[in-house]
Amino acid sequence: MRRRRRIQAGLTVLVLVLGTSGFAGWRWWHNRAPYGPEVLALTATLELVDNEGAAAALGAEPAPHADVGDQLVLGRVSWRPPAELRRGATFWIVVLDKRTQLKPTVFGLASPRQDAVSMGSHGYLQKAADRYPWLRGIAGQEVDGVWTTSGTSIHVTTPDATPVTFVGIFPDARRQPAEPLIATAPVAVSDLLVAFVYMGPDGQLYWAHRLLG
Repeated sequence: MRRRRRIQAGLTVLVLVLGTSGFAGWRWWHNRAPYGPEVLALTATLELVDNEGAAAALGAEPAPHADVGDQLVLGRVSWRPPAELRRGATFWIVVLDKRTQLKPTVFGLASPRQDAVSMGSHGYLQKAADRYPWLRGIAGQEVDGVWTTSGTSIHVTTPDATPVTFVGIFPDARRQPAEPLIATAPVAVSDLLVAFVYMGPDGQLYWAHRLLG
């Protein structure tokens, strides 16, 4: 009887060990990036443009309009579509003013897959801020004890949406609150950071890559 109990206890421990190792293996696979940024051969450019330049760059897509004191920044991010795809994974293109860690609020967007690009934000992006200190403004900021996100990033849902052309507007700081929640003008290209973030289908952060700034 005692021998049988010892065998049963041993089998229970073995099952627990196998279950724990199996979960650890699944978790490792689940959070492992299928490829790194080097596979995508990422490139990015930024320049200041006027209203005419913004409209020309976006073609048939609507462009934000700059009034006196506002500034428009034209950017392009391109990559090589990967051979290996993970269903439900997405890219984020992030623009931050390094001086304030604030994001622009409005973008005009153009892509060969227009249906796959949009403006937005998500709480999952806080994982990027936690892992990469230079992205600490990506998910918003705390104001009077309340967490808020006023700026936006660019969400890309398919890897063949390359290149993405965008025009961000930076409104005149004189027309904003004393402590604005969005990136404002005057701004120089050298003030801006552009990053590319790769996230899994369950919001797991694979990696973030700094492209400019």
